[in-house]
Amino acid sequence: MTTPQRNADESALARPLPVLRALIDAVDHELLQLLSRRNGLVGEIAAYKRAHGVAIRDHQREREIIADRRDRSGPLGLRPDVVESLFRLMLWASRDRQAALRAELPLDLEPRTVVIVGGAGAMGGCLAQMFADLGHAVMIADVQTQLTPIEAASVADVVLISVPIDVTVQVITELGPHVREDALLLDVTSIKTDPMQAMLQHSKASVVGTHPLFGPSVHSLQGQRIVLTPGRGEEWLDWLRSMFTARGLSIKETTPQEHDRAMAVVQVLTHFSTEVIGKTMAQFGVPLEETLQFTSPVYLMELLMTARHFAQSPQLYASIQTSNPLTRQITDAFLEAAAAHKKNIQEKDNAAVEATFDQVRAFLGSFTDEALEKSSYLIDRLVERS
Repeated sequence: MTTPQRNADESALARPLPVLRALIDAVDHELLQLLSRRNGLVGEIAAYKRAHGVAIRDHQREREIIADRRDRSGPLGLRPDVVESLFRLMLWASRDRQAALRAELPLDLEPRTVVIVGGAGAMGGCLAQMFADLGHAVMIADVQTQLTPIEAASVADVVLISVPIDVTVQVITELGPHVREDALLLDVTSIKTDPMQAMLQHSKASVVGTHPLFGPSVHSLQGQRIVLTPGRGEEWLDWLRSMFTARGLSIKETTPQEHDRAMAVVQVLTHFSTEVIGKTMAQFGVPLEETLQFTSPVYLMELLMTARHFAQSPQLYASIQTSNPLTRQITDAFLEAAAAHKKNIQEKDNAAVEATFDQVRAFLGSFTDEALEKSSYLIDRLVERS
């Protein structure tokens, strides 16, 4: 007696490979048509949500979708984890499309005049596009524009400072007195204590500090994080919250001091260690091509992040690290930890190395479980692209 699986195998063997590939192409084209239909429905959902004041993201609905698609995938011979990955990507794309269609903007939104001081730069340009997409009139004032920052700042409803870190306070000091009292003044630097103090001191406008925790080259703002440090003016603060939320940004509010303390770890420590890794590799003498022949997924991830770091602006990263008020403390702590760990390794003190593992694992707590899950996902995606 022949089994259904054997019949399927024999049928497949009877068809030439070009025929099977053509059938795959046909099925894929059907999938694209279905995705297009789904995208059209997402557009209708965006219109409904805007008309009825419904938030773009519905976590409960997303959980229900993922659970349902996973449950249906097994009986169809599909891997639930792969199906979940596909649908999480589709849900992300759906939220991004809804944000682009202004689903979370009020119908009676009043357009504002926004000036980006430093808008010719990459981050300034990114934020200029964001405010333009939200329906606001955007002006660019930079060193090479005919429109001067002072001229723009004196007439704009919103004045956003997006200039290099080392001149931010100077620019705020010069422009602050020209910003209207009923306007909003904000900056986007990666340190907050000094710029916030300067904005509050040199202007009478509403003040909010911001720090986008993403670079200008991101493919989408959907789900990206931005920090707000409120300074003065609740009405403008509410307006800014609504703008960032409408474009899909995730907001974290804090004080300038707490922000700078966290950035000492998130930015200074991370960039410092990455730069030390890169410099060590460059000096150690083993060619990069040789290491790539032996690469593991984890090494490849580390190498990609290191290469990404050094592909970007050295002026920006130097400013980030030298401007943070806690740079000395965090880099000293790094060097102390490195020296102690070096001693344990060189003396082959396995017990001390294991004790370090225990100490750090206790500090990380349950985050280690999340890290294993998410890093495994990233490793799978890297392997797929290799």
